[in-house]
Amino acid sequence: MPRSVWKGPFVDRYLLKKAEESQEGKHKGGIKSWSRRSTILPQFVGLTFNVYNGQKFIPVHVTEDMVGHKFGEFSPTRSYYGHGADKKAKRK
Repeated sequence: MPRSVWKGPFVDRYLLKKAEESQEGKHKGGIKSWSRRSTILPQFVGLTFNVYNGQKFIPVHVTEDMVGHKFGEFSPTRSYYGHGADKKAKRK
């Protein structure tokens, strides 16, 4: 269920602060973020965020198509290595 329109998109305040610093040139490199629930805003376009997936930081370069989505959508938490039956069939 989406967030109510009158509330606006959710973004952690520290992300906004770090994004502004990065735009000014104070913060170099990727911005570390643990907030997978934050919405990507138009101010973030062109920046790189390192989003934590529970194990490591995944670099996410924000483009215009990502605006309105959540950071968690671009840093998967699970790795799919295929089904065990597929591996057995390839061995024989």
